[in-house]
Amino acid sequence: MLKAGIVGLPNVGKSTLFNAVTRTRKAQAANYPFCTIDPNVGIVTVPDERLAVLQKIAKTGVVIPAAIEFVDIAGLVKGASAGEGLGNKFLSHIREVDAIVQVVRCFEDADIHHVSGSVDPVRDIETITTELVLADLESVSKRLDKVAKDAKRGDKEALAEQAVLAKLKPHLDAGKPALTCALTTEEKALSRSFWLMTDKPTLFACNVKEGDLATADSNPHVVKVREYAKSHLSCEATVISAQIESDLVDLSEEEAKEFLTALGVTESGVGSLIRATYHLLGLRTYFTAGEKEVRAWTIHAGDTAPKAAGVIHSDFERGFIKAETVAYKDLVACGSVAAAREKGLYRMEGKEYAVADGDVLVFKFNV
Repeated sequence: MLKAGIVGLPNVGKSTLFNAVTRTRKAQAANYPFCTIDPNVGIVTVPDERLAVLQKIAKTGVVIPAAIEFVDIAGLVKGASAGEGLGNKFLSHIREVDAIVQVVRCFEDADIHHVSGSVDPVRDIETITTELVLADLESVSKRLDKVAKDAKRGDKEALAEQAVLAKLKPHLDAGKPALTCALTTEEKALSRSFWLMTDKPTLFACNVKEGDLATADSNPHVVKVREYAKSHLSCEATVISAQIESDLVDLSEEEAKEFLTALGVTESGVGSLIRATYHLLGLRTYFTAGEKEVRAWTIHAGDTAPKAAGVIHSDFERGFIKAETVAYKDLVACGSVAAAREKGLYRMEGKEYAVADGDVLVFKFNV
């Protein structure tokens, strides 16, 4: 299962957000730096309105959603790349995740200490980015030294590595994340083996106060984060209120809806964050739907039908024959598989078919 790491400066709401997305109280949330030392890990179900619709069509009582893993990583501080604030330990935790969700404080509160003494989300993002870039620069420099001898002998793999590292080093030295370095498709594939932290897909979570959630789009801090994310990292920023999400954990579904309505919003920010993270990881969903259960299965964007079948069982992939396929929107419009088949919307796809997000599939196989 792919992991998304929740990172940020101390006291920006990381642990509170982790507790909210995992619907637990596993992570200690306190008003002082480094209340989290060892990373907390939680499995998070991905909200998907399509499941309830398919449940009605399939007439089943069992629904199994997709899931991803979130990791709550302790706060980084300026100098983390040199070991400040247990930086080396925390950086190693970031290296192990597949994507980064950076929580950015976008609210003023004199009662909650900020490590820099004031609220400036862009400065905070640059602090984190600088530390990750410096750590990556050290890794790249060491790797260049390591492959130099083999490259000098003409070793093809070492020469290919050296060429990519030679592009990455000046880019990182200029303070830019590896993700924005101009590399070919082949070079990007090779760079992933370096496990650079700034090469991981990133999403910013703008943490706002309870009363600001409904008007977050006009919050000057949120506006700055979104502009910075788009222009400097070509990534997205979503809005959450970690404290609201924490309060929702203890409420029933009906109570939570009433609470959110009173705040002037229709959906919890955590649902949007989880879905955005799921897509950030390059993940997509297909469904199986029958009387036994409706289930969401996780695949990577672009996976072929046999690969998708293998997610259910390796035998399905090994003995793949065909996939009976109907698009979610077509199935819903028709109301049943039989009606979709009558209208010619129920298809037979072979081994080369790239499964689309929302496909409802039945696999035929023989082993």
